[in-house]
Amino acid sequence: MPLRTDVFDLARMGLTSGEGRRLDLHVRVAPFRFGGQEYAAAPDVVPVRLDVSRTTGNGWALRLRFDVSVSGPCVRCLEPAEPRFQVDAREVEQPGVGDEELSSPYVNADGELDVAGWARDALALTLPTQITCRDDCAGLCAQCGANLNDEPEHAHDAAPDPRWSKLSEIRFE
Repeated sequence: MPLRTDVFDLARMGLTSGEGRRLDLHVRVAPFRFGGQEYAAAPDVVPVRLDVSRTTGNGWALRLRFDVSVSGPCVRCLEPAEPRFQVDAREVEQPGVGDEELSSPYVNADGELDVAGWARDALALTLPTQITCRDDCAGLCAQCGANLNDEPEHAHDAAPDPRWSKLSEIRFE
């Protein structure tokens, strides 16, 4: 199993203004709840590529990229789903500027980067509004709960219109 790097010390890199490095790391992506369901990254320790550049004024320009599958239930049919996503996230940390857009929540005052927290949040922002087992998932029948992916011709007789229900009480004898 590869070594995990959940927190990376940027200050120890010794980069000067304009210098950059590309690092290949392994990060644990913690399970999370999405739409009321539990999902987990597969595998839970993901290889990531981290690009680090030093900016003027002792700041950092950061880029995080990785591919990951997310396993959990399909929101339409409840069968297991494992779609794959490509994550590409960027952060800027420019201390002393006072602008919230130039301050990363993943870099602390000591120059440590929370790679695991950033990877988890970046994955959450990459996810679609619904995680499905496949793009054309038909879901479940609203009346009986049958999986419409297994039974594409599934149908029920239409219920009578409730506005005509009193007519069924008429007896002709």
